[in-house]
Amino acid sequence: MKARNRGPLRDPKVPEEYRALDAQAALLVLVREIAQDFKTDLRFQSSALVDLFGYTNLCTVHGKRVTIMPKDIQLTRRIRGERALM
Repeated sequence: MKARNRGPLRDPKVPEEYRALDAQAALLVLVREIAQDFKTDLRFQSSALVDLFGYTNLCTVHGKRVTIMPKDIQLTRRIRGERALM
């Protein structure tokens, strides 16, 4: 049986930094795609997104999970005193 090629980012020779950059780019595309459903002319500061998702990840870990869910973002924004998004 021939081993399937799972793409360049699955190759163990590819440095971890490149994998992390690819994951960040995919997350940014997802965030922009979801935001377009609410308003078409939104812009984001990268530092604001990094900060939001950093604290959101802490809420996720506190909930003993590994996947960020909308309730984590809502909790993060509520703790920070921001207007609820959803």
